[in-house]
Amino acid sequence: MQHGEFTIERTYAASPRKLFRAWADPQAKRAWSVCQDGMATIEHRMDFRPGGEEVIVNRGPGDAIHRFHGHYLDIVEDHRIVYGFSMDVDEQRLTASLATVQFLPGDAGTRMVFTEQLAFFDGLQTLQERREGTAVLFDNIALYLHEATAQ
Repeated sequence: MQHGEFTIERTYAASPRKLFRAWADPQAKRAWSVCQDGMATIEHRMDFRPGGEEVIVNRGPGDAIHRFHGHYLDIVEDHRIVYGFSMDVDEQRLTASLATVQFLPGDAGTRMVFTEQLAFFDGLQTLQERREGTAVLFDNIALYLHEATAQ
């Protein structure tokens, strides 16, 4: 088993409330939470509250099943989200993580600070792969917010 940690900071031209809603609303989350081309969501359940659970199951290229199983530990509306989660592909556990998301208001919108601490199992994923996949998700949030504003 290996351990790792990374932080990604992004600034979005949206209020903390709007950015927080992109994480909190199940329909919004479903719109941006696929990190690979060719993936299709086959299940998404979300109980967004401290003690609540979220499950996302995607079918990826080659019919591999990708599963996110998370538990919300702390939520302060428009300010922060803390959750623990595991990531599996088919029947193999890739990682277990603790993630924090902070929403910091600024002149240009909201600075989002995401930190993930991970345990990697059996060498099935690297820190760089996880960081890159997470960065894609955050690009998707920017696209989602832009499209939501344009409607």
